[in-house]
Amino acid sequence: MDPVTVIAGPVSALLRDDVDTDQIMPKQFLKRVERTGYGQYLFYDWAKEPGWDLPANPILVAGRNFGCGSSREHAAWGLEDYGFRAVIAPSFSDIFRSNAGKIGLLPVALAEDEVRAVAAAGEAEVDLEAQEVRAGGAAYRFEIDPEIRHRLLNGLDDIALSLRQADAIDAYEREHEGAAPLTTSL
Repeated sequence: MDPVTVIAGPVSALLRDDVDTDQIMPKQFLKRVERTGYGQYLFYDWAKEPGWDLPANPILVAGRNFGCGSSREHAAWGLEDYGFRAVIAPSFSDIFRSNAGKIGLLPVALAEDEVRAVAAAGEAEVDLEAQEVRAGGAAYRFEIDPEIRHRLLNGLDDIALSLRQADAIDAYEREHEGAAPLTTSL
């Protein structure tokens, strides 16, 4: 995964509250385990509504409790595959926030009036190092879990974090080789 420092560009606004993971990525598209190819199914049912327009910009601005519902990773995968690099909302479900951070999608929580101001500005800059969103001539500070921030700034997914411990894993395996009971027939 690529490191995240600054995400800048046009904003797509979906100012609906309580957008759940089934609305983001409907269940009928969860038949694969690859992380790509989901963008075309993003908000699948809503995309059929007359007047629906959600451009694939780098930043999505959303309503309260974004990503609630089930714990499907596919929701974050679909948002990223569609082209979003950051989601700004007043609040997120805990599981969605974790899933997003693990794949390089930056979840940013701002106050509701700040979220609306960013949406109205139409363009924004999300600076993870400074923990600041800049839009419409204003700057909004945000907090983020230090572990998610570290992972994103350094481009570390779960596999990369595990590989950083390769020497310790190898040493553990050497120390415990043959210590477990035999569970297969010879």
